[in-house]
Amino acid sequence: MATLYVDRKNLELRVGNGVLSFYEPAGRKGSVPISHIDRVVVHGNVKLSASVISTLTGAGVGILFLSGRHNNYIATCVGLPHNDIQRKLGQLDAFRNQATRIDWSRKLVVAKISAQAKLLRKAMEIRSDKRKHLFNGANQLIKIVDRINSTNTISLDSLRGFEGSAARIYFSAYRTLFASSLEFTERNRRPPKDPVNACLSFAYTILHFEAVIRCHTAGLDPLLGLYHEPAYGRESLASDIIEPLRPHIDEWVWNLFRSRVLNAKSFTKDGQAVLMSKTARHQFYDNFRPLNNSLSRLMRLQTQSIAKGFVVNETQISVYH
Repeated sequence: MATLYVDRKNLELRVGNGVLSFYEPAGRKGSVPISHIDRVVVHGNVKLSASVISTLTGAGVGILFLSGRHNNYIATCVGLPHNDIQRKLGQLDAFRNQATRIDWSRKLVVAKISAQAKLLRKAMEIRSDKRKHLFNGANQLIKIVDRINSTNTISLDSLRGFEGSAARIYFSAYRTLFASSLEFTERNRRPPKDPVNACLSFAYTILHFEAVIRCHTAGLDPLLGLYHEPAYGRESLASDIIEPLRPHIDEWVWNLFRSRVLNAKSFTKDGQAVLMSKTARHQFYDNFRPLNNSLSRLMRLQTQSIAKGFVVNETQISVYH
């Protein structure tokens, strides 16, 4: 099973006999069995009918719609979720239990910061010229992890404070891995103002979409998180789930530029926003597919574990590293 990226202007999707076909004005361009795809990411001016959407979602294939040039999230279509209402009731019980929320959130934040420190230490072996900055950053992150683990009484607000401090330390070190021509000086978004942030935001968007799909499949409500507070229009549980996986995305983006798959010339400016060229998007998709599939499998296992934990009201909820 795989994610299919559809990013070609004036392309039309059609379905028939278990096959998804692609048509341009000049005629049919190709096809793929629906049973071979897990997700479809539709980018820009692509035409598909209600019957195509219903056939795909009915087969368990989720669809993510992104805007043309800016890669902004527009909508998600998913099939029927798991039909065990006890899972959502268990999720609600967990949300109402402050001890469960703190236990879950502590593990979540520790896993994320530990993964950030691991990436900086790994980078030291490759970028010896940045060793001092990377070494100091990794050590400071580990000290934050130690403080979280040694604090007997901790709150959600204090965990968010630790996470925020770690983010500042981490990105201060992480940004040194990139060429100055990329103008990556800090984490920013909406819009991303440099090529690195454009790639990070795009990859995080796709990862978040996968988490939403996995929540639905497991019978969980993606809007009701334990670490991220519920907010209008935000899939807080999906946001919870992807937190420990963000450093995997960060490493992949670094390698994307380190290997020169993408460079500053792969992007254009539109006001303050930096946008990927069409060629760059295709290179992004081709390289992202293996990582996306791997992280999607991790999230499937994690959401299944969460659902089981919520049903039996376990206070110990596993968080993957």
